[in-house]
Amino acid sequence: MAVKTADAGLEERWRDILSVHARTMCEIDRVLHPHGLGASDFEVLDILASATPKEGEQCRVQNLVGRVHLSQSALSRLIGRLEKDGLLERSVCVEDRRGVYVTLTRKGRDLHAEVLPLQRGALARMLSA
Repeated sequence: MAVKTADAGLEERWRDILSVHARTMCEIDRVLHPHGLGASDFEVLDILASATPKEGEQCRVQNLVGRVHLSQSALSRLIGRLEKDGLLERSVCVEDRRGVYVTLTRKGRDLHAEVLPLQRGALARMLSA
């Protein structure tokens, strides 16, 4: 019986984590929606803003894959959408044609700065419990 009780406790903790994650993602989506962004869009902009402190510096898409919780194809679609919106630019690595770089544009950097307090506020509200 002890194993079943331990399993039940783990399962309950896991469901609690999933619940907090889902509520937090929904809240971030809600506050960013008026700015044309979702939580995953913001996550990519945020990683790029912190990974590339100077305008014009590049980040390999491969470096984003492990940090954004999306499949590679979903991340590629998201990057395409952000590029279409003028928030970032893609370029091919000259040394390794398989490598793709992404760079925040001025518009992307400005939008990130504008919505950063909204995202951090949502995190504070949802995770302060």
